[in-house]
Amino acid sequence: MVNKQANEARRELNAVYEVSKTLATSLDVAKTFREALNYLLHAFDWRRAFVVLGEPGGRLRGLCAAGLSREEQQRLQFRSGEGIVGRVYANGIQVIVPDVRAEPLFLNRTGGADQSPGVPVAMLVTPIRADRRTVGVLAIDCLNPGERRAFSDDLQLLKMVATLMGQALLLHRSVSAAHDSLQDEVRRMDKMLKPNQQIDQVVGISAPMQDVFAQVHRVAPARTTVLLRGESGTGKEVIARAIHNLSPRKREAFVRVNCAALTESLLESELFGHEKGAFTGAQGQRKGRFELSHGGTLFLDEIGDISAAFQAKLLRVLQEREFERVGGTTVVKVDVRLILATNRNLERMVQAGEFRADLYYRINVVSIQLPPLRERREDIPAMAQHFLDRFNQENARATHFSPGAMRVLASCYWPGNVRELENCVERTATMTHDGVIGDLAFPCHDNRCLTQVLHHIEREDALRPARLADIPITEVPTGAPHPQPDAALALPAEALDTAAAPTPDDGKPDGERERLIWAMERCGWVQAKAARLLKISPRQMGYALQKHEVEVRKF
Repeated sequence: MVNKQANEARRELNAVYEVSKTLATSLDVAKTFREALNYLLHAFDWRRAFVVLGEPGGRLRGLCAAGLSREEQQRLQFRSGEGIVGRVYANGIQVIVPDVRAEPLFLNRTGGADQSPGVPVAMLVTPIRADRRTVGVLAIDCLNPGERRAFSDDLQLLKMVATLMGQALLLHRSVSAAHDSLQDEVRRMDKMLKPNQQIDQVVGISAPMQDVFAQVHRVAPARTTVLLRGESGTGKEVIARAIHNLSPRKREAFVRVNCAALTESLLESELFGHEKGAFTGAQGQRKGRFELSHGGTLFLDEIGDISAAFQAKLLRVLQEREFERVGGTTVVKVDVRLILATNRNLERMVQAGEFRADLYYRINVVSIQLPPLRERREDIPAMAQHFLDRFNQENARATHFSPGAMRVLASCYWPGNVRELENCVERTATMTHDGVIGDLAFPCHDNRCLTQVLHHIEREDALRPARLADIPITEVPTGAPHPQPDAALALPAEALDTAAAPTPDDGKPDGERERLIWAMERCGWVQAKAARLLKISPRQMGYALQKHEVEVRKF
């Protein structure tokens, strides 16, 4: 009897040793736990075993199992307090079930009670604790024909194994947290130390421009056709030159053609060249821009403005890389990298039949969208200073911005984008006499900004005045007390509905606040003009802007 007890004790001690050694071999707890369970099933003649871990929300999900099929393992899901496993997790106590078929709390999720008909199946469950809290559950089941030794010894062994598993989980989570923290620090330092991608003659530290720079650096080494898209004044030609300068063709010619500035016949002669006598005034042979840019880059600006007839001619050149001069019959082959640009909506033009679909697919190989200046305001101070430095160098001046002037520039809407900013800086610097550009030096302070007026006129042209004629307005009677800002006069909803009637290309704003913003945008954020647009008084406009907390953009 003594020898038998000694053998049992030695076997349990060996089991604890083997389990601890297995758990220390790897930080992959699912792998090491599974290997430990397999050893226990083999050493103690148990049938099945599994480990479930707690998740946020009080749910338990299976981590690993031994003796269960893959389908049975997928059913190892419990809620805290549900069944035997859920109650052990919730209460943190060990449980012995001599016969699971006689236990009403047994859920039989994996069908363990149905595999040995006629023989009782016992289940032993113990909590896995780590850092003074229950983090999971270890459960085993075995046959219980009646002559097995006391289950209390098995349960004591399971408690020791669960303790080892809890320590392994705690170590795994600590190492994982430290690893994640280290990875976050590495990414943060890499982001801080990694230099921003820059392009000569282009200022841009904002995220949208950094994305553009990254695309430029990726596409520049290839021969791929590039389509630059964006509003007028966003710097498409500068980006085109940057692509050329970063390419293997940088030592060859960069030739630029503005397609919108020439008629169809002149554009054909300009691009393809002509033979002597091809037309009146053609006194000799002349090479076109395609030939002049052979081995280099040809930049076709405003490609969306060419005629339908010329689109067909251009398509053939893009496909074959060969053409004939005007009035000639000799085929000229060229090696040219094409960069095209447009501020037009080519997709809408294709749908309307104004632009050939086959040409669209030919030029839209790599498309780079240039963001408008208002979407990258972080770049405005540096760009304004760049333009001012250039002005000072060209004019032997020492003009500089005041902090207030920089705030004005950063808050402007800039419908003309970079071109408008450059003109504004040069105009203001020219008219400044004391060497300091203040916030009052800008023409927009007195509503004299021509670009702002142009933007307002363009917006008004898109509207029909007849739609604003019948706006009902409630004016404040003369001598009546002025309402407080928190009780500001509400703009008539039906009036703003009428004012906000959409044009075919403009959606109708919903809500009074949106209509106020709609009117302010169309008037260049000038309150008096917006009030006239809505047929209300400036005082009503001011009250409404205060009431709806609309931040007025300063120019």
